[in-house]
Amino acid sequence: MIDALILDLGNVLAFHDNEKLFSELARAFGSTREAVRARLDGGLWERVNRGLLPGDALRRELVARLGAELGPVEWFNLWNCHFTLHDEMVREVERLVGRIRLVLLSNTHDQHVAYLRPRLPVLERFDGLVLSCEVGAMKPDEAVYRKALELARVPASRAAFFDDVPRYADAATALGLHGRVFTTAAAFREHLRALRPDLVG
Repeated sequence: MIDALILDLGNVLAFHDNEKLFSELARAFGSTREAVRARLDGGLWERVNRGLLPGDALRRELVARLGAELGPVEWFNLWNCHFTLHDEMVREVERLVGRIRLVLLSNTHDQHVAYLRPRLPVLERFDGLVLSCEVGAMKPDEAVYRKALELARVPASRAAFFDDVPRYADAATALGLHGRVFTTAAAFREHLRALRPDLVG
């Protein structure tokens, strides 16, 4: 039996199509997807997730690197163009509010949070949010899992963690949580049935 669910954001509560993001960034900056990906993969992505390029700082960094101007509003819309809500999973989580402790644990950027949070009002009913850009650490760092457990107010053995990235789920399991790889809402329900059957109708 578990007393807390710790959930990832991307590809759990909201899908993100990174290929679309890279394509749109390439179009906006007059570059190629490969060049944009290389810029983000070359250490920039980690700085983004660790909160070292907050707010408009990321836009200014890419403008300087790629040599094309892009205004803040256009940038914000572009930077978040790849998200769509996972409505089925959102409904599952809404059904769980008040029945089990809920914590979000996400590697993310503050502008992604600013875009998604008003579109996911259920997050306001969570018991805590652990956002890499706010805590300065990211999965699979042990510190972020410990922070999530602290907010959940349960020992590791009483918490389940769902993430679409296997190594992040494995890192949770190594710390004593019930790490599970998220695939679909239907599979989530089956995992939940095994972990806490009274929560599944």
